[in-house]
Parts: sequence; structure tokens; C-alpha cells
Amino acid sequence: MRCPTTSSAIRRKMSRGRPGSAREGANMAWRCWACTAAPRPLRLAELLLQPRRGFRRARPRPEEPPAEAAEPRPVPQPPRRGRSLCPAPPASAAGTASPGRLVRPFLFAVGFTGSAFGSAAIWQYESLKSRVQTYFEEARADWMDKMRPQKRGDFRKQVNSWWNSLTEGQRTVTGIIAANAFVFCLWRLPGMRRIMFTYFTSNPSSKALCSPMLLSTFSHFSLFHMAANMYVLWSFSSSIVSLLGCEQFIAVYLSAGVISTFVSYVAKMATGRFEPSLGASGAIMTVLAAVCTKVPEAKLAIILLPMFTFTAGSALKAIIAFDTAGLALGWRLFDHAAHLGGALFGMWYVTYGHELIWKNREPLVKAWHELRTKSTGKGGGGRSD
Repeated sequence: MRCPTTSSAIRRKMSRGRPGSAREGANMAWRCWACTAAPRPLRLAELLLQPRRGFRRARPRPEEPPAEAAEPRPVPQPPRRGRSLCPAPPASAAGTASPGRLVRPFLFAVGFTGSAFGSAAIWQYESLKSRVQTYFEEARADWMDKMRPQKRGDFRKQVNSWWNSLTEGQRTVTGIIAANAFVFCLWRLPGMRRIMFTYFTSNPSSKALCSPMLLSTFSHFSLFHMAANMYVLWSFSSSIVSLLGCEQFIAVYLSAGVISTFVSYVAKMATGRFEPSLGASGAIMTVLAAVCTKVPEAKLAIILLPMFTFTAGSALKAIIAFDTAGLALGWRLFDHAAHLGGALFGMWYVTYGHELIWKNREPLVKAWHELRTKSTGKGGGGRSD
């Protein structure tokens, strides 16, 4: 900072050249330095507005535990899935369950099983009636229509030839395999994930309880899981359909899927492990157990090891022992409760259930026949006998 008054006075003194100008110039320079170095007096307003300076006490910080005493937070792991490996469900899908939630699934299992067998009995009646009508229509048809040359090389003819080469059991399970493949494709659509988790996976803590008991039977997330189940179903299709018939087999298969899922509900409620399950393993175990119980001397082999053969009775015992051990020891790779429930239902049905349920369908069929004949008679074009 400069002092303009003192510096101009020094220049005037030195320009005049008077004696003693050096001494006076030194004095003036000393005063200029003192004026520059001395602090400027503060005004009252500046003193009041100047911020207060000093030491402030630091805020007390919470004591932190040492690094050794700090417990690491557990990393959440996705739950394991039963009957297949599938991605973790949405956070909103998880919940708790109480034993009272098993009432509706139980009533649904009983009602659906009765409806399935009743519908199968009516379906068999209509199928037999249609076959009889077709037979008489073909007998009355002109023999020249049968002698007409058929087209060769047509794609439709090739498909019909392949279809006719299949057994009745293979033709029956073709629709089931197609339904499983369709649901498998739905899992690949990102926009369908929440719907698939809600209605195509079974879990007693889910908001949907009854419909997943049936829909989860046709649901697979893993391609290998679906391929293995469908291969087993295709392999046993001829035996089970020749044993039960097409209509009765469909009723048993659908009922087995619902019943095995209900057994899985009970096991999850008892153990407190509410994990989603999916797959056709429970219904397929019913088919396998029914065939092995009815024909225990049949020879079976493993899919990847066809050189090792064993009897059907031994295979059924090994499967039941494996699923029982898995359920008792808490293994979580498969839904062992659903497998065990399906196997026990298949053994019970071919032993007692066939006589108890299917052989007593005559009152229902007779009532349906009377209803059909009455409705046809009212129409004016049918016969009453």
C-alpha cells in the first residue's frame, strides 16, 4: 500500500535541491514506511460486523466398533427351487403362510379330481357313441369313394401317415407335450415373468393358491428338465394308456398334478420353507408308479445309461426311498414331497382307486345318457332309445 502524500513531498524536496534535502528525504521515507506498515484503524461498524474468530468445540462422534468386532452383513442368497431351477421371484411374490391357507387348496384338489373323473366318464361315453356312428356311416358309404386314388406326395398325407403310425398312448400325450412346450416359450418372454411366477409356480405363501396347482404341472423353466420329463412320459405313454384308456389316463394325469402339488403345500407348511415349485414331475411319478406297480417284472433302463437294466419294481422302491430320504433330510434340489405324493397316488390308484372311482361311474353316465336323449327328443329329430 502506498502513501501518496509523503511520496509527492519527497519528490518536491528533492527537485528544489535545498541543503539538508537528503536528511529530510530520509525522514520522509521513514514516515512513508511507517504509514504503509501500520495497520489502518477499524471503524465501529466494521468491528461489529467482523465475524467472531476462535476455537469451537468439535461435535462428539458416535463411537465406532473396531474392525475386528464389526459383524459382516449376510449376503442374501436366492432361494432354491423345487422340481426345477428357476430365477428368483419378484420381491412382492414372497410372503408368509398360515395353516388355514390349506383349506382352499384341499377343497380344490377334491373338487378338481371329482370333476376330472366325471368329465372323463362323459368323454368316454361321447367317444364310444361317435365311433359307433362313424362305423355305420362308413358302412353305408359308397364303395366307389373308397376306391378313389389318393394324392401322393402331399404334406398332409405325410403328417397323417406319421400320426397313424403312433400308438394310442403316444397320440394322447402329444397334446400334453405341446402344452408344456408352449408354457416353456412363455417363460422366455420378459413381460410374462410376473404372471408366470404368480400362476405357473406353486407356493403356499403366494396370493394365488388353487390355479397354480394345475398350471405348474405344465410349467418348466429349464430345457433339460422339460426334455427329461417329456421323454419319460413318452416312454411310458403306451403302457399307461393301454392299462387305463385314453380318457381315464387324462383324468389320472391331471388329478395327479393337483394332488402332488397339495402334498408339496403340506410339506412346505410343515417345514416353513416357502419356495416356488414347478414341473410335471409329480404327475409323471404317478404314471411311472402306476406302471411299475401293475407290471413289476418289466425291464427299465436309465436315459443316459441304457446298458444297465433293472426291474420296474426295484426302480419304484429306489425312487420312493430316495424321495423319502430327501424329504426327511431337507434336501432342496427337488420337490421331494411332490414326487413322493405323485408316486403314492399312482400306487394307490391302480391298486384301489380304479375299483373305487372308475368302476362306479355308471350312475353318472346313465344320468348323462338320459339328459342327452331328452334334449335330442325335444329337438324333434332324435330317437329316445
